[in-house]
Amino acid sequence: MKKIINKKNNKNEPWFKWLTRELNSYEAFQDFESGKNPRDVAEDFISRNSTAISEVFENFDEEDKDTLDQFLKLTECEMHVFRILEKQIELRKKVRFVDFKKKKLRS
Repeated sequence: MKKIINKKNNKNEPWFKWLTRELNSYEAFQDFESGKNPRDVAEDFISRNSTAISEVFENFDEEDKDTLDQFLKLTECEMHVFRILEKQIELRKKVRFVDFKKKKLRS
């Protein structure tokens, strides 16, 4: 992996560690609460970090591209896991339990 110059940490930090750290410290939930959608939040993140991202791209190579591809696959997998969990939670809300042992009273 190519190294990047980082303003806050080690000057030879790999770009994917920098990105992970910056994304984890980014206050995206504040943006969501103000009504922004995920795409707008992502664009704001890119805009705010454009200088550091430009430095990453200066030395981006095939190994870095492969790493990015793996991150994309992992992120897509995580999204699918969250969607499956979301559907299961919704299904649990819809399930009604019936007590078949209770006899129906006749009038």
